[in-house]
Amino acid sequence: MVVMDKDSWVQMMAAVQAFHIKHDFKNTGGEELKYRIALMAEELGEISSCVTKGKSKRLLSEEVSDLLILVMGTAIAAEFDLNKAFWNKMESLMLRQSRMVDGHIRVSEFRDMEG
Repeated sequence: MVVMDKDSWVQMMAAVQAFHIKHDFKNTGGEELKYRIALMAEELGEISSCVTKGKSKRLLSEEVSDLLILVMGTAIAAEFDLNKAFWNKMESLMLRQSRMVDGHIRVSEFRDMEG
């Protein structure tokens, strides 16, 4: 029996890679980036539906998990290191300032906006 560390990013990525291999995504259009964008938009719509219609936390967590798996698979399809990209982006985000915009906090570079 193989014991997996379910808190391991490496194991999570390996599980998504195994899913891609099982269904031969590379050779059947499953790794085509425009298709993956459409799938991610679909999942985001399902997340929105969960929130706006007050669906259960269990359903919301399932839809968010679907989106995460698609994002991870997109890194596999596009052949980039999502872990490295994540930490590079977090480093950049931590340097940004925040501001209130229309009653909500925003953390952005605030380019092309008046002060």
